[in-house]
Amino acid sequence: MDIKAELEREWGSEAFAESPEPFRDGFNLRSVVGALFLAFIMLPGSIYIGLVAGEGMGSAPQWVTVILFAEIARRSFTKLSRQEIYVLYALAGGLVSGGGPFFGLIWNQFLIQSSQARFFGIVKDLSSPVNHWIVPPLGSSALLERTFLHRDWLPAIGVLVAAQLLGRLGNFTFGYTLFRITSDLEQLPFPLAPIAAEGATALAESHGGEDSWRWRVFSIGAAIGVFFGTLYLMLPTVTGGVMNTPVTILPIPFIDWTERIQKHLPAALLGLNTNIGAVFVGFVLPFWLVVGSFISSILTHIVATPILYKYHVLHTWKPGMQTIATSVVNSLDYWMGFGVGASLVVAVLGLFLAVRTFGKSGFAPKRSGYSGASKERGDFPIPLALTLWFVSTVSLIGLCHKLVPTFPTWLLAAYGLAWTPLNSYVSARMIGLTGQGIGFPYLREASFVLSTRLFGYKGISIWFAPIPLNDWGGMTQFFKETTLTRTRITSLVKAELLVFPLLLVCSILFCGLLWKVAPVPSAAYPFAAKMWPLNAMYTCMWTTATKTGKSFILDAISWQKVTAGFCVGSTLYAVTALARLPMLLFYGMIGGIGAWPHATLLTFGGAMLGRFYFSRRFGKEQWRRYTPVLSAGFFCGMGLIGMLCVGIAMIVKSVVQAAY
Repeated sequence: MDIKAELEREWGSEAFAESPEPFRDGFNLRSVVGALFLAFIMLPGSIYIGLVAGEGMGSAPQWVTVILFAEIARRSFTKLSRQEIYVLYALAGGLVSGGGPFFGLIWNQFLIQSSQARFFGIVKDLSSPVNHWIVPPLGSSALLERTFLHRDWLPAIGVLVAAQLLGRLGNFTFGYTLFRITSDLEQLPFPLAPIAAEGATALAESHGGEDSWRWRVFSIGAAIGVFFGTLYLMLPTVTGGVMNTPVTILPIPFIDWTERIQKHLPAALLGLNTNIGAVFVGFVLPFWLVVGSFISSILTHIVATPILYKYHVLHTWKPGMQTIATSVVNSLDYWMGFGVGASLVVAVLGLFLAVRTFGKSGFAPKRSGYSGASKERGDFPIPLALTLWFVSTVSLIGLCHKLVPTFPTWLLAAYGLAWTPLNSYVSARMIGLTGQGIGFPYLREASFVLSTRLFGYKGISIWFAPIPLNDWGGMTQFFKETTLTRTRITSLVKAELLVFPLLLVCSILFCGLLWKVAPVPSAAYPFAAKMWPLNAMYTCMWTTATKTGKSFILDAISWQKVTAGFCVGSTLYAVTALARLPMLLFYGMIGGIGAWPHATLLTFGGAMLGRFYFSRRFGKEQWRRYTPVLSAGFFCGMGLIGMLCVGIAMIVKSVVQAAY
């Protein structure tokens, strides 16, 4: 399972070379300006695109910021260092991610007002005074006026800020500890870490006219993004401001062909996402990962599903159901349990690989001359990191106990002080060995339901509490990237201190503004209007399990279905290993079980175009350099249109509300 070797064949071995240059600080005034650009320009566009089209901007804000600032510096007859570029890259990743923490409160306000919450009978529970830290009660003027500037939101905002602070502190400190163990002490390869480092290095070393291709490729991608964004985002925004029904050229978020194929393929799913950003994602992702996901989604949702329906395994589906309804009933009848079993293969495989490798090496350093912490790199003592992690975890346990006093405190302690460190370490080793983390599906949900059945907990509050159940293994790759780019770790500490308050301010500002423009979800935000009710139904199914002791979803995850998924996943791994196929193909196939063909078709098309057309036309190595820049340009163009749409929507709203 040498993922690094597979990627070296695809990307070239030079992508994994470590620079001998000394460590430098990358945080300065340019970083602050970059953070403000991200927070006030890219973040609102990302939130808007997520509500309208359902897809954020991915890693595009990171590369957009890096490329833009690198070009500004070049035209100012200077250039950014590799360390400055990487800090900008890290800032972008921290600032433009899912709309920020207050996006969750937008979801909570929808949930308490949704028909799904009324149907499952949890509105009264959410409106209870003991749960005002989740969302204001139904009927509150804070919800009716669609504003965060109301005292009814103060408990929820206070809990959110405290949980974010404690969570980020624990993530940073324990992730750093795991990095010191897995990278410094055990010398694991971290096969995917060099990709971001290679991009930062390439941009830092580019100068003069010979590297003008980056700006040219970026501009081409941006032009495509602007053109597509105008049709896909701006047209519905402008027409929706002056008409009752927005005009759309392409249905958002997908074209649904499920009902058309039911005569020949009963219970099957078929459609096509209409956001061509998926094509650019296919350019960037590893080819065999995309192929595996595509194959798996087709086999499960188009080939196997009609067969299962024929033999009455899928017994709830009825003719006339479209994609969303078909997906729900098929998941509950079979595919959810099957997917859990298949995912367990990855979890067990990762656990076995970590234990086996640890048994061979223990904590013995892999190279002579290991001397522990490096002052040059900006390391700080591991005891200090562990102390801060322990304080943050115990504080989070105390906060959860205060919010949900009837939930077993010892279970919260087991989450934070036992399972999270163990799972994070195993996940960190898997990332260090294969580039893939490890996850145990539905662990959180199962433990909540079992707490009802075994320990007598009753209520829904625990589902919204910031419980200390996390996987912080991913931070190890983040710190590994800093080593490869020769960036001092103190730069990241400064960046984190800047990101946290800035993200809180801008998240509440722009989430609040978009919520004020129109209800979320509504016709103004097509993706949210179509998909959030589906997510709300699943949420309500789980939350009622700790209220009544019964769960539709747990009934759907029977041991027979889980066993079937585990057997199929194990067989796929055995075939992949014995046939010496790329291991990324296996990971893609496991991940594709839950993916709709709607999503995988365009991504697969992009991967095939890149592999068999553009790579041959431009050369494999050159095309690999083009793809992240081209993708960043496209999403930058889309982001700029998204920002323009935000402005248009606010202007239209102001004009409509004017009394004269």
